[in-house]
Amino acid sequence: MATTTSDGWDESAAAWIASLGEAGDFGRRFVLDAPMLARLRGANVRRALDVGCGEGRFCRLMRAEGIETVGIDPTRALVERATQLDPAGDYRIGRAEALDVDDAAFDAVVGYLSLIDIADLRGAVAGMVRALRPGGAFLIANLTSFNTAGMPDGWTAEPGRAPRFCIDRYLDERAVRVAWAGISIDNWHRPLETYMTAFLDHGLQLTHFAEPAPYGGDPERVARYRRVPWFHIMEWRKPL
Repeated sequence: MATTTSDGWDESAAAWIASLGEAGDFGRRFVLDAPMLARLRGANVRRALDVGCGEGRFCRLMRAEGIETVGIDPTRALVERATQLDPAGDYRIGRAEALDVDDAAFDAVVGYLSLIDIADLRGAVAGMVRALRPGGAFLIANLTSFNTAGMPDGWTAEPGRAPRFCIDRYLDERAVRVAWAGISIDNWHRPLETYMTAFLDHGLQLTHFAEPAPYGGDPERVARYRRVPWFHIMEWRKPL
């Protein structure tokens, strides 16, 4: 398994904040936000924990829905930005693998594109499940495993042929350094089986799975996304 001395987030925080702005990128604004919020509404969530909250964008969306939200992230600059944008919010520096929250304290635990950033997946999932009340929803948005198997190159273009998305070493779990817009961070590729097993080992029950289509945005980006989707959404329930 690949290891690195730094995952790049501390060094990339300023570029991340500048790149996403307050509205978010294409995938968040036009693919994930609406279905993620719909799942929370359907689950009648009153209190949620956002693990890997970054600069707090999805916490702010949840708070606008009337959900009491705690956001946790290990990158100090991102937590400070979240607090600056939402002074009344509850944002804390912390890691998924060592959550400093009460057991069974939340109706929902959210991992919004954060599991791909965490080296210790099983430790993170254990902490997130511990924080979830029985019957609560574990709501995940993640990059698809075939997509991460194409990192960092992904789309390739050969003379005389249409661009193609190439994947390799699908079964090999590994950290891959990806870079764009001044950001340079590690994303973890894992086979889908690795995620599913981590959840099933805690007795979680899968209640929703979706590969959401874009519902807006630049038509060229929409067409490219429909060729190779980036994301899936899973909702798991902690048994009563």
